[in-house]
Amino acid sequence: MDKKNALRAGALAAGTTLMMLLMSSPALALTRDDGDDPGPGLSVIETLGYFVGLPILLFVVIAGLVLLLTKPDIKKQDTSRNVRTKAEAGAKA
Repeated sequence: MDKKNALRAGALAAGTTLMMLLMSSPALALTRDDGDDPGPGLSVIETLGYFVGLPILLFVVIAGLVLLLTKPDIKKQDTSRNVRTKAEAGAKA
């Protein structure tokens, strides 16, 4: 029964994808719309800078700020005084 459902889901996904590809005609993108005034294109370096470099830089800055602002104090609290060992427990009894 699981194979039948998986096959049905795969066929539905493939059919939907195929219909979307057929309905969106890339040839229509060659004609300009009224009022369309595209600017100059980006170079490869500009494209990589905008869409790869800037997001990585933004991630590093945000991660650095989070690490700096949530940094724990240098002095660690000593919690060993609250722990009783077996020797101390036996000595008090």
